[in-house]
Amino acid sequence: MAFPRFYFVSPADLLDILSNGNIPEKVMEHMPKIISAMETIKLKSTDVRPYALGMEACVGKEYVKFTKDLALMGKVEVYLQDIIDVMRSTLKDLSKSSLKAYAEMAKAEWLVKDPAQVTLLINCSAWVILVEKAFTKYKADKNAIKDAYKE
Repeated sequence: MAFPRFYFVSPADLLDILSNGNIPEKVMEHMPKIISAMETIKLKSTDVRPYALGMEACVGKEYVKFTKDLALMGKVEVYLQDIIDVMRSTLKDLSKSSLKAYAEMAKAEWLVKDPAQVTLLINCSAWVILVEKAFTKYKADKNAIKDAYKE
């Protein structure tokens, strides 16, 4: 119950994860089974326990550096939840900066700047905003929707 994603891992994999919980490097081979589309977490070794530096996707081999390094301390279920929390905060931070960049950069340049998940989120959000504005303007301007489509 401490880490609900364990319910979706096979008993053999769960036993391996729990028995190697003090060795995060060995737990990383199970990341695709714990987090969808995740190949591994990049680690930085230290004398005590490693730090998580970023995540690598198994689709397209995209790497996303965390906005803050994370010490993998405590039980495996604790540091795996910490990894998920850092992943979420990193994607939130990247989304904020990408939204700002979307307004300031050329679209072709902006498209390759950020991780694909962030780019898709911001691009879809911008599309929704554009269409909503066109619907609002439609009564006064019958070409508003066509203009939004062109844009």
